Amino acid sequence: MECNYGATSNEEDLQLHAYDYELPPEQIAQNPAVPRDSSRLLVVTSQAGHQHHIFRDLPDLLQPGDLLVLNNTQVIPARLFGRTTTGARVEVLLLEEQAPQQWLALVKPGKRLKLGTTILFGGATAEQDTDGSEPWLIASVTARDEATGGRILTFQVPSGKSLLSVVHQLGEVPLPPYINQSQATAEQYQTVYAEQVGSVAAPTAGLHFTPDLLARLQDRGIQQVFITLHVGVGTFRPVEVEDITAHQMHGEWLDVSAEVVEQICQTKANGGRVIAVGTTATRALEGAAQGGTLRPYCGKTELYIYPGYRWRVIDGLITNFHLPKSSLMMLVSALIGRSRLLALYQEAIAQKYRFYSFGDAMLILPEARVKESGE
Repeated sequence: MECNYGATSNEEDLQLHAYDYELPPEQIAQNPAVPRDSSRLLVVTSQAGHQHHIFRDLPDLLQPGDLLVLNNTQVIPARLFGRTTTGARVEVLLLEEQAPQQWLALVKPGKRLKLGTTILFGGATAEQDTDGSEPWLIASVTARDEATGGRILTFQVPSGKSLLSVVHQLGEVPLPPYINQSQATAEQYQTVYAEQVGSVAAPTAGLHFTPDLLARLQDRGIQQVFITLHVGVGTFRPVEVEDITAHQMHGEWLDVSAEVVEQICQTKANGGRVIAVGTTATRALEGAAQGGTLRPYCGKTELYIYPGYRWRVIDGLITNFHLPKSSLMMLVSALIGRSRLLALYQEAIAQKYRFYSFGDAMLILPEARVKESGE
């Protein structure tokens, strides 16, 4: 676990129960706003003030010279439905590629799938006597992952095809379990700039952007750069220990290019602000700066951000409203303070904002951040 302390925190900030709140079930968004940028936006303007806006107002809320950093990861249809050689049904959620043809996955029913179990998908048979008329996959359970409770699956694929190409034929985009009455399409669970294939969940703060909004931001002098962080179990795994400092983050793969680093440095040199779009973009940027300064980085990060963290890169943040007791709430609390965040959540609930992946958003301006030691 990587961490870096700087801003002050108190004992309560480090207790899991302190990140709980009650949300009326009807405020869990089941479908996205249409159009995307018609969602509501709670703007945190200072250490005490806030305003209510619509997301399409964003160009007027930022300043020329600011820089938006967006995560261009693309969600794969990571949910697969198969069967064992005895006919038992199996559900698989791919989490992370471990090696060619080998993935970490969550499986149901996990306890019944012993090492060596064969799982068949699509037109596969145990003997692979398919005529190629329909897509197929065969997976073997080759190991157990103690950190996640998942399984390592090793796949066989049809000759001449890649694993991901077959997954795109057989799989479904996995919506979060709290979205259970949705008519949303797979396209609506992708950002309009999704490009790099590899996530099992969407970077949801980016779902609010439209091509027109991105163009209007550009016209106002608000530049945009793209990083990649493939969302995996590290982002959505729940915190289950009361002492939040004992939580272990699972590594997620990221890529911050030299060009992005140069543009961020130039923005700051010119007096502009770096606004991260989402907690995943935040983790990517801060993860690439753990050596002390921001540098190009391609690899995994286990960075865990909670109150007490010293920020190195981002100045502001666009983010959705997150689940209680989640590491994402802790990250945002490190930026504006836990008590302040909970008060803003209560304001959003009172104002009937929509929560979670398809819900509304917050814009945390730089002047709303908590002061760090030495400032």
